[in-house]
Amino acid sequence: MQTRTLGKNGPLVSAIGLGCMGMSDFYGARDDAQSIATIHHALDRGITLLDTADMYGPFINEELVGKAIKGRRDQAFVATKFGIMRDPSDPAKRGVNGRPDYVRSSCDNSLKRLGVDHIDLYYQHRVDTSVPIEETVGAMAELVTAGKVRYLGMSEASAQTIERASKVHTISALQSELSLWTRDPEENGSLAMCRKLGIAFIAYSPLGRGFLTGAITKPEDFDQDDFRRTNPRFQGENFIRNLQLVKQVETLAAEKGCTPAQLALAWVLAQGEDIVPIPGTRRSARLDENLGALNVRLDKNELESIDRIFPPEAVAGERYAPQGMAHVVK
Repeated sequence: MQTRTLGKNGPLVSAIGLGCMGMSDFYGARDDAQSIATIHHALDRGITLLDTADMYGPFINEELVGKAIKGRRDQAFVATKFGIMRDPSDPAKRGVNGRPDYVRSSCDNSLKRLGVDHIDLYYQHRVDTSVPIEETVGAMAELVTAGKVRYLGMSEASAQTIERASKVHTISALQSELSLWTRDPEENGSLAMCRKLGIAFIAYSPLGRGFLTGAITKPEDFDQDDFRRTNPRFQGENFIRNLQLVKQVETLAAEKGCTPAQLALAWVLAQGEDIVPIPGTRRSARLDENLGALNVRLDKNELESIDRIFPPEAVAGERYAPQGMAHVVK
């Protein structure tokens, strides 16, 4: 397995990680037995970075990951997150909490659900603008001192916030959306700040929530409870326009002799040795397909061709509905 480093002199993790969110939430029906088998297969293949969060489920995804790594803890580099609160009475409603007391209690609860004595990488899932970032990261730093957490990360944070946080404690990773159809970190300065400070970039949704695989051809492909039904990029004219972009990716992939998913992941990997994509899947076969991207090399001409098809402004629709967009890049 190829590896990449998380931050300056940080730990080595697999060059591709596994996003576990969709195993429990957001993408339709669950199959815990299948998901655990897929996590085991990932560990067998050398994937070490497993990504979860307390709000996935909520809570049940951490429990699932905990069951999967039981007896195999030494093979897994476990990343989880705190900070997004969900309202049981309104599944679409979100709150953000970065208060120090909430940081500490969230960590203790995640440790219990995961069944581990420490979390390898602990992220602030979204920035709480009502709490100075210095206070939130200060509480996170206390968790490192206590031995409950090894490394700290942030998610969807602005360049300015990352810089302020780094003055309190070393930040090893920033997790934000990056893919052929989400180039925001290149535009808003967050990726540049990571490189200035020596912070690794963890790319979530590197396959465009499955759209870039070519497997999604109509909105009816989604289950009724799949959140993509309410995502602007998967609706109406946006869906039609974005589907045309994917068809061009399919053409390039066919010319390259790989799948569209492999081409999309290879593009992310080619953006820098400091970037680690974490595609999610519930199926071992898809996981094997994703790992095949490590063998796809894109030359300068190919990268330029892809960029011509997918410039930052090409994709139609926002990444999230308005409520979700309100909490990104703060």
